[in-house]
Amino acid sequence: MLKFQGKVALVTGSGTGIGQAIAKKFIENGASVIILGRRKEPLEETSIMLKEIISKVNSGASVRIFSGVDVSDESGMNEMFDTLKKENVTVDYVINNAGVSGPVTCFSHASLDEFKSAVEIHLTGTFWGSVQALKVMKENGKIVTISTFFTEERPHEQRPYRFRSPYTAAQGAKNRLVEAMSWELTDKKIISIGTNPGPVHSDRIYKTVYPKAAAEFLRVTGFEDLTPVQVDATNKELFPLLGEDENVVKEGITKAAQKLAKEMNKDVSKLTVTITNLLNKIQTIAEKVQKNTSHMIADQQFLSQVQVAESVLNLCDDNIAKILNGKVIPGDRVFYPVKPFIGTTTPGVHQPDFTGRSVVFTVDATEKSDAQRVEYLAQHVIKNGGKVACFISESTPKELQEYISSKFHSHIVNIKNPDEVKKWLNTANTNLGSILAVIHITGKLPNISKLVELSRAKWEELVEKFITTPAIVGQGALEQFVPGGGNDPRLFKDAKGALMIIGPDLPVGPKVTGMQRAQVEVFRGALRPFTTTVNQELSDVLNSKIRLFTIFPGSVTGIEPKNEKIVQALNFLVTDSALDSSEVTFCVDESRLE
Repeated sequence: MLKFQGKVALVTGSGTGIGQAIAKKFIENGASVIILGRRKEPLEETSIMLKEIISKVNSGASVRIFSGVDVSDESGMNEMFDTLKKENVTVDYVINNAGVSGPVTCFSHASLDEFKSAVEIHLTGTFWGSVQALKVMKENGKIVTISTFFTEERPHEQRPYRFRSPYTAAQGAKNRLVEAMSWELTDKKIISIGTNPGPVHSDRIYKTVYPKAAAEFLRVTGFEDLTPVQVDATNKELFPLLGEDENVVKEGITKAAQKLAKEMNKDVSKLTVTITNLLNKIQTIAEKVQKNTSHMIADQQFLSQVQVAESVLNLCDDNIAKILNGKVIPGDRVFYPVKPFIGTTTPGVHQPDFTGRSVVFTVDATEKSDAQRVEYLAQHVIKNGGKVACFISESTPKELQEYISSKFHSHIVNIKNPDEVKKWLNTANTNLGSILAVIHITGKLPNISKLVELSRAKWEELVEKFITTPAIVGQGALEQFVPGGGNDPRLFKDAKGALMIIGPDLPVGPKVTGMQRAQVEVFRGALRPFTTTVNQELSDVLNSKIRLFTIFPGSVTGIEPKNEKIVQALNFLVTDSALDSSEVTFCVDESRLE
């Protein structure tokens, strides 16, 4: 009897790539599989291949297809699992594999719609797929979630992944979600494990990620006589040509040159040469990135998709799974030199003079202590000569809106709307003077029994509160510091500004449970890689003096966080000395980092 004979595995994003390799490996080992994805044709081709293997191994297994199912689509996922439940199908293994590249560009230039979409697919798709799967899962079932080694932090260390801010935010949260689910699903006897493969041979990495990253380097500076905007437009014409034969490439370059010549009123033949050079440069840089990465691996080999599939099946083994429940297994074969981005208390500095400068607070408070934190920080700025404006989220409880508004110049604003954020930041800059810093208060995580018991709407509120809203405020602040910088990154050079995200706090009390901490860490897990990624872009790519810092109040020991330590962080972060520090994420109440 084959090892997984009589078992059923559901694999998301399984029409191609790693998902297909996992489904194939399950079939080879006797399991039946449920495969799903957005496109019907690759799923049907995969099904034919899998059925041929079933015939060869004579396992009696089956293949079930759900096409047109996007893991981020609530109704599609609900219908699929409801159908399985009605048919009395039970599932032993759920493999959260579906994913997208997301925008591969500097955060300042990234479409917020694409940012949200990447988070919805990677994070919400994983969450909701796991929650819905509980309808059909057996006891001793396993949920295995595939993430990326770029978002798995170590003490004092967090890898940035330039040009991939939504991807890193979603994947970082997903790693911590794996841990939270292991706590929350013990009563159902379901195991949750994550795995972070290293670089894997795939069309996505060769045809999308590496070339787009290379193209972004060239957009940032402009190329030959093309401006960043023109490089960006041309790159969009060039990407479909990658991997095509010589005639298709030549024809595509000619079309791109003709299109650009009309806009620039320039000679087509000269632009053809420039665009040819641009495409060659993109390919050269992409190959260099791949080569450099491989040299940081002991055997200089990327993993194959089959190797990832084998590791997933190993994690589904009953004995191994029990040992590894709640763990995120690093497939970290890449030895990246990483600076210490995570620190505890910030260095002490001479009290800055805020005279003539303004500090803007965007506030998404949950409880009174959040409002009191705003009060403490704002009074500190005013006491030292600065001006303050508070833009309070419409979702903040009314009594907290009134508490803050009674003390400081405030407006109730939809800070979840990018246009509103930009409008009010412009108003503050006009009425109060040059903005020194934008401070975003996320508020605390509301009391939650279990994340897996939340409705889809409640989950999406949390994602919006702790991931997409900080991103919206962050992009609005960057536009304020560097008007037009999203389209012309050259404007960022030497520009100054500070953006500070505060929260969410770790829970407080003498008897804080592991589950409570794990729930908060889901959202802190998003902000850590997001912060380090955006900062690497701001410092190393854009050569600016703008920094994004994140402060995580509270301690694993459950102590009450101290606003005085956040004030010390603010004093440090607005000084020039902060520019020389690689540390950008501070756990100010921790005496050590676990």
